[in-house]
Amino acid sequence: MKFIFIVQGEGRGHMTQAISLFDQLTKLGHEVSDVLIGRSNRRTLPQFVKENIKTNIIQFDSPNFITDQKEKSINISKTLRYNFLKTGRFYNSLKLIDQTVQQSQPDVIVNFYDLLAGIYNFIFRPKSSFWAIGHQYLIYHPEFPFASGSPIQKVLFKFNTWITALNADKLLALSFRNLNSGHSKKLSVLPPLLRPQVKALDAQKGDFILTYMVNSGYAEEAIAFAKKNPHIKIEAFWDKKDMPNPYMPSANLTFHQINDVLFLEKMASCKGLISTAGFESICEAMYFGKKVMMIPVKGQYEQACNALDASISEAGILHHEFDFEKFDNFLNLQQEPHHIFVNWEKLLRAKLLEILELEETSSYSRSPIIPKYADS
Repeated sequence: MKFIFIVQGEGRGHMTQAISLFDQLTKLGHEVSDVLIGRSNRRTLPQFVKENIKTNIIQFDSPNFITDQKEKSINISKTLRYNFLKTGRFYNSLKLIDQTVQQSQPDVIVNFYDLLAGIYNFIFRPKSSFWAIGHQYLIYHPEFPFASGSPIQKVLFKFNTWITALNADKLLALSFRNLNSGHSKKLSVLPPLLRPQVKALDAQKGDFILTYMVNSGYAEEAIAFAKKNPHIKIEAFWDKKDMPNPYMPSANLTFHQINDVLFLEKMASCKGLISTAGFESICEAMYFGKKVMMIPVKGQYEQACNALDASISEAGILHHEFDFEKFDNFLNLQQEPHHIFVNWEKLLRAKLLEILELEETSSYSRSPIIPKYADS
């Protein structure tokens, strides 16, 4: 079969998932003709994406989050206003997506949680099957844990997820742990999509805490802590392009520019990971048997849910700030990692084959059903 990917460009998680699925599909003899990736003003397309997705890559303007001045939290009102003013550009993006689909005529369009992809599928009604993939679609599973205390953000998160899956034929929900897909004909629960580079590395126990800061505003906290606690070694990754690489504000703290290969090597050999609560980074840490301290980005309800779900899956602990001392104490009390997550991840290929076989034997005709939007 022929596939087209549409990938949200905010953060690295959806792009690494696309790399993994690209690898899985091409090894099984399928073709991914085009990969459309949303363009973010805050970030450039990582080099590792270009190196690992060997097909036609197209970037398009897509909605993005707007952070506060310190680049720590998401500003909801500014995000809505900013994206509303770019409506014209987004319409051009919809036409670009349609042009690509018309030229390639894919059997399946796979959406990695991009908002415009769902809108495109609803308005343009392509003949291709439309699959929506991501951890977010686990909200349609009865065991998904919603974070408390943010009712408006919860509604916005569920509404955004609903839009990305408009008219979807399949909802592929990635999960930290093995959950039964239940009675839903559209929802399938899958293990995380880990890249081949992750599985090629052997885990070792190092002497440093690794941290990934998707928003560079958190760096101030890390620098202040390192100076007060010289006995705790920290290695951090960020995308602050105007800084030297590497940058060492103190002897026990090193900042690296985002580098896919180096980050995975550090992940495999660190004591543990402190990170915002992005799904993919947590999964990689769990695969290596590394515990995680998860600090959800303020104002991003999805990450609060990620962190809660991951803590239930025994990935590590939740916290409200980058507290390296608390995490170091937590790591010193931990037992040897279990292998439940690794055994769950090994089921990916078999579950993916089941989905592909069903699609291949179908007539490729679709029943346009909009996912039910729950009010609770």
